[in-house]
Amino acid sequence: MSPVVVVLRFLLDQSADARLVPHLRALGHDAVRVGKEFPGGLPDPQVLALAVAEHRILVTDDRDFGELVFAHRKPHTGVIYFRLGEYADLPLKIARLDHVLARYADRLDRFLVVTRTTVRVRGVI
Repeated sequence: MSPVVVVLRFLLDQSADARLVPHLRALGHDAVRVGKEFPGGLPDPQVLALAVAEHRILVTDDRDFGELVFAHRKPHTGVIYFRLGEYADLPLKIARLDHVLARYADRLDRFLVVTRTTVRVRGVI
């Protein structure tokens, strides 16, 4: 019996590193990006609504999504917010993303704040 492969759906905000898309696809996931498959420059509320409409987990480096989700109570289908600093290189981003996918797969419907050393999971609204 072969293992069950779960295909996750991701939407990368324009602030996220576009090089994460091929990595996610190589893992077998469905990953698209604002500015590539969707028009660039979409306002954050539209990006969040797009992720919900497409049933995608939003990957972003933009802290404004926290305000949209928690202060404005906008619905979401999961947000991975990277707070890695402006000098984070691709290997670090991939390592942290892989860590989240391996250890937090059951909580991807929540708001995850990912730093260089920690992952904080905030509840759904």
